[in-house]
Amino acid sequence: MKLPVVALVGRPNVGKSTLFNKIVGKKISIIEDTPGVTRDRIYSDAQYKDYKFSVIDTGGIDASLEKFNDEIKMQAEIAINEADVVVFIVDGKEGLTANDLIVRDILRRSNKRIIVAINKVDNKQSNDHIYDFYELGFDTYIPVSGEHGIGFVELMDEITKDFNKKEEKEDTRLKFSVIGRPNVGKSSLVNALLNEERVIVSDVAGTTRDAIDTVLTYQKNEFVVIDTAGMRKKGKVYENVEKYSLLRSMKAIDRSDICLLVINAEEGIIEHDKHIAGYVLEKGKGLIIVVNKWDKLEKTKTMSDYLKEVRNEFQFLSYVPVVFTSALTKKRIHTIMPEILKVSENIKREIKTSVLNDIIGDAYLLNIPPSYKGKRLKIYYTSQTGIKPPKFTFFVNNKNLVHFSYERYLENKLRENIELEGTPIILQFKNRSE
Repeated sequence: MKLPVVALVGRPNVGKSTLFNKIVGKKISIIEDTPGVTRDRIYSDAQYKDYKFSVIDTGGIDASLEKFNDEIKMQAEIAINEADVVVFIVDGKEGLTANDLIVRDILRRSNKRIIVAINKVDNKQSNDHIYDFYELGFDTYIPVSGEHGIGFVELMDEITKDFNKKEEKEDTRLKFSVIGRPNVGKSSLVNALLNEERVIVSDVAGTTRDAIDTVLTYQKNEFVVIDTAGMRKKGKVYENVEKYSLLRSMKAIDRSDICLLVINAEEGIIEHDKHIAGYVLEKGKGLIIVVNKWDKLEKTKTMSDYLKEVRNEFQFLSYVPVVFTSALTKKRIHTIMPEILKVSENIKREIKTSVLNDIIGDAYLLNIPPSYKGKRLKIYYTSQTGIKPPKFTFFVNNKNLVHFSYERYLENKLRENIELEGTPIILQFKNRSE
């Protein structure tokens, strides 16, 4: 189901991040010990009353800087392109500035519904400036204070007034996205997949602003392919800003069951690839790493050698299958769909409670956890409590006795005994008294 998108834009220090956190309703959770998890989140889902939507936070546009903050301006324009509603945040204490007029000019070109949120309106001085902002020429102005919650209900009512409360019928087809940084061959890979002889293709209306989801039929099963290849509206200028291509990838990841992370074999793995992989892991999605453009390296390097490099760089993804392809020559393209089928089974795999307790019982006896201050971890019972990804709950005497290394050991034992390739798994520990 497509969620409406709300973008927050404005110049620096007007309180965008405070409002973002207020709308989202919580500080965004981060997996602390996972390499590659992006710390500067700019995108999250939110809910107000019965409305669900996505919120994009953007960097502040500052015309006073020499380079005119080209990259941040570009980031804001990408967010505006994605949005159904734009909240233009201004500083009520400071009043109207030249920077606000710069942002106004960008927004006028967008033809989107604009709400001007006059922030920091919590004293007489800021109230005196409210009418200055009418010079911006938009229709809707709402005084707010992100810090004190003033005007928040009015702002949220205005943001959501055209949103549809009705839940669309859930699409049960498996969705997979092709993600990765610019110029790794995502478009070519999607085209090569769709051109396979065994694949029947039909286009359907897109659920992201300028992308088309494609229905792909393989072995009598329908799949939805989410192509993140392009920021097609503005041409190559966006493709050069790697950091902001992450925005589109994050949206696609959220909508997917499985992600194909495409790596350019020639360029190798860079930090940005790990950021995207970290977000996939954080969101609990199935993952397959696709090493593309393999035809350029196959004469000078073996798959085995390259696989070692991949495993070394993505140590936190040891469970993820890796395939080598060439979208250009279509060599080994046929290896991708069987991996998707396998991972699609694993992300929703359900394990009998008796089997699960046998595995964990044997693992416990094989490696009894060390005692700490005279106390030792005991595992009474284990059950599966979720799928997509599989989630296992352990009932123990004291969850504070679970060391991260022992948790990793238990995960490894589960993976040794159960087919879970390509899917993250969640281990949760509860005291038996809970």
